[in-house]
Amino acid sequence: MQQRLTPGTALLLTVPPLLWAGNAVVGRLVREMVSPMTLNFVRWLLAFVLLLPIAAAVLRRGSPLWAHWKRFAILGLLGNGCYNAFQYLALQTSTPINVTLVGSSMPLWMLATGTLFFGARVKSRDLAGAALSMLGVLLVLSRGRWSELLALRLVPGDLYMMLATIAWAFYSWMLARTHEPAAVRQDWSAFLMAQLVFGAAWSGAFAAGEWALGDAYIGGGWLLAAALAFIVIGPAIVAYRCWGAGVQRAGPQVAGFFTNLTPLFAALMSAAFLKETPHWYHGVAFVLIVGGIWVSSRR
Repeated sequence: MQQRLTPGTALLLTVPPLLWAGNAVVGRLVREMVSPMTLNFVRWLLAFVLLLPIAAAVLRRGSPLWAHWKRFAILGLLGNGCYNAFQYLALQTSTPINVTLVGSSMPLWMLATGTLFFGARVKSRDLAGAALSMLGVLLVLSRGRWSELLALRLVPGDLYMMLATIAWAFYSWMLARTHEPAAVRQDWSAFLMAQLVFGAAWSGAFAAGEWALGDAYIGGGWLLAAALAFIVIGPAIVAYRCWGAGVQRAGPQVAGFFTNLTPLFAALMSAAFLKETPHWYHGVAFVLIVGGIWVSSRR
């Protein structure tokens, strides 16, 4: 696993936060049109259908997938079944600023998970990078006024987002630990399909529980169709492809810092779609976040 951050790797790790920022905006937008577990299941079911024409071979009998099915079942549970389901559930009761703030703790969870469960060593540059990156995130969330942070109040959705963040940390570390054959790992569509076939099953089980409890609902219309098209193609397929490749190249500790670009991208999207003018703290936050990435990735 390569630990040096190259421009190509940085690009791979920048695309997912951009798409995840859009995913959070869209998830909040359609929360009254479709329930969270159902949204997550439909998302991965459609992604499965889109990938099937180019990755069906990995599902055949005799494929290397089935010799490692337990590993892919866990990857599917963490990355497909849990992370986005918890995020959509969080957006039902929590405000976007709270969800973003909780999600921005990802680098810290990456360091803690790696140290406690994967034998990774935390170095001083990792802690320094985490401090710089978190400072940039807090600057955006506080809008340059630290009193804004003191006014935050935690709700059940914040706990769901915390669980989502922990699940993603474990998922990323498992991606970095290569155990499956190269025939599956080197084919991005096969590797994603190997996770997705189990992830769709987990998501379906969660959605079934939601319908059994009477909490499920789904509507129709062009807005929901457009939202599904975006989250299936962008955050579900493209982002997972880029994140998997980036984690393999840079390692989960360095990759974790890139998730802090998500709230910054969300702020820029607000400027683009809501006609809100960017402020000075957006520029300063960008410098701090990129500085944290640079410090953590130095040899």
